[in-house]
Amino acid sequence: MPSRRSLIEMDDAQRTEYINSAQTLIIVSNGKNGFPHPMPMWFGVDADESLLCTTFGKSQKVLNWRRDPKASLLIESGTQYSELRGVVIYAQTVIIDDSESVVEALVKINSRGRELTDEQLAKLRESVQGTARKRVGLRFVPERYITWDHRKLGGRY
Repeated sequence: MPSRRSLIEMDDAQRTEYINSAQTLIIVSNGKNGFPHPMPMWFGVDADESLLCTTFGKSQKVLNWRRDPKASLLIESGTQYSELRGVVIYAQTVIIDDSESVVEALVKINSRGRELTDEQLAKLRESVQGTARKRVGLRFVPERYITWDHRKLGGRY
């Protein structure tokens, strides 16, 4: 009998589609006191499947990742057991201090899921310039995925 786990795993295409359809990512750093430090964030996705966020450079999560770059990321959905879906991503965190890269990350995150004209993109880029100076980018480079989609069970548990 096959593992029940294997019945609910997403394949690569399903995982990519699910990640790209989400708005919010729960990012988890390792706090200095040993407790996980989870935070909800909007995010973007690069062509290499790295996930991008930005945050204030002096935030606790940045301090945590400067100390330990390991990250756990979670995207989940469903309100009933039979609808539960999710992805956990184990990743290494790269902190990006370059202002122009932070601007580009902010543009990617804020334009996600929308088709913008060149003029709209230029306005968006201009509007995020001020906040970018206080922020850093967070690039999460995936190492491992765990996925589940309980809809694949067809109501059988």
